[in-house]
Amino acid sequence: MKMKDDILNLARRAKDASHSLSRLSSMTKNKVLIRMAEGILQNAPSLKRENERDLRAAREKGLSKALIDRLTLSDKVINTMASGIQEVAALPDPVGEVVRMWKRPNDLLVGKVRIPLGVITIIYESRPNVTADAACLCLKSGNAVILRGGSEAFHSNQAIAEILRKALAEEGITPDAIQMLSTPEREAVYELLELEDYIDLVIPRGGEELIRAVAKNSRIPVIKHYKGVCHIFVDESADFSMAERIIINAKVQRPGVCNALETLLIHKAIAKDFLPRIVRALEENGVEIRGCPGVRDLIPRLREAQDKDWHEEYLDLILSVKIIAGVEEAIGHITAYGSSHTESIITSSYQNAQRFLKEVNSSVVLVNASTRFNDGNQLGLGAEIGISTTKLHAFGPMGLEELTTCKFIVYGEGQIREL
Repeated sequence: MKMKDDILNLARRAKDASHSLSRLSSMTKNKVLIRMAEGILQNAPSLKRENERDLRAAREKGLSKALIDRLTLSDKVINTMASGIQEVAALPDPVGEVVRMWKRPNDLLVGKVRIPLGVITIIYESRPNVTADAACLCLKSGNAVILRGGSEAFHSNQAIAEILRKALAEEGITPDAIQMLSTPEREAVYELLELEDYIDLVIPRGGEELIRAVAKNSRIPVIKHYKGVCHIFVDESADFSMAERIIINAKVQRPGVCNALETLLIHKAIAKDFLPRIVRALEENGVEIRGCPGVRDLIPRLREAQDKDWHEEYLDLILSVKIIAGVEEAIGHITAYGSSHTESIITSSYQNAQRFLKEVNSSVVLVNASTRFNDGNQLGLGAEIGISTTKLHAFGPMGLEELTTCKFIVYGEGQIREL
């Protein structure tokens, strides 16, 4: 019962804080963000000490080298965290923006204006820098936030949150605007997910298992991003050099991220010439190829792709490759096997490019560009809190605007409704 009461009290305080945050000026929010960035840099030695506690425990548990790398708060990561907060301070404030105005026949002036969502809960794994990223984006967009990081980064997350909360207090803002769960127990998360009267949105960031567990147990709306099964279709009119450069970037640069290429589709008219070239380039970069029967007819030594491969988010140097008849089959394959994340077409055909853009309904669709561009910073949002693959209320990278909603405002001069 004590845990339940503690979680309820935390959510109530966050709800109260959200009302005061919504009234803050842009200048005040930017000032506290700059103070937060300074606090991160000034407290780097203590952050690294707390981080070392997490790293010691991670090594004792035998966590992978990749996970330990994500956990580590190096000087570079700390500096990047601070500069990220400064960048958010420099972004335009979406709160109070008048999206549009129009006049009705009875002279009522109707408008839509951006407002904060209220209280956002963010549940995430591994990377402690997400604590600072999420908190500063929520603050700038006028939202209170409840943070729940992974147990493997418990001490690091607590230390970062305390620095951010101290900066709020020093600027006369309630520290309750940034809450960090003080227990690593999973039951605390399930208690939070019941509190629909206090929390407006839940954003899980992590593996598919985490996101499905949150979506299953939440009474609060959840922004979901299950996985990134990203495709590139090389059309018959594609420039081979361009296609090769884009494919290598999309697959090899960072294979363990959600916008990395997982399935390559090649038009049958160019397969005989292009396939050996791209396979050679991919294998030189350490990529394992899994091909359809048509691919293996041309290069028999390649491993055969199974049906499950077309659904797979490998997050590794593995790529499924399929030869197809054209743009219509490419769209059909993506519709059947994609995860609504990121798709790209390499083509010189305006008609095929436009059809691909129109009929592929993923969160980001590109022409002649790498899937790696599905990223808030790369698309000019400045920063992102995650990538949504659901269409309500946001789709794609979620920047400051996506952490707001709109309310209607109406100016009248004594009008009354007649009908």
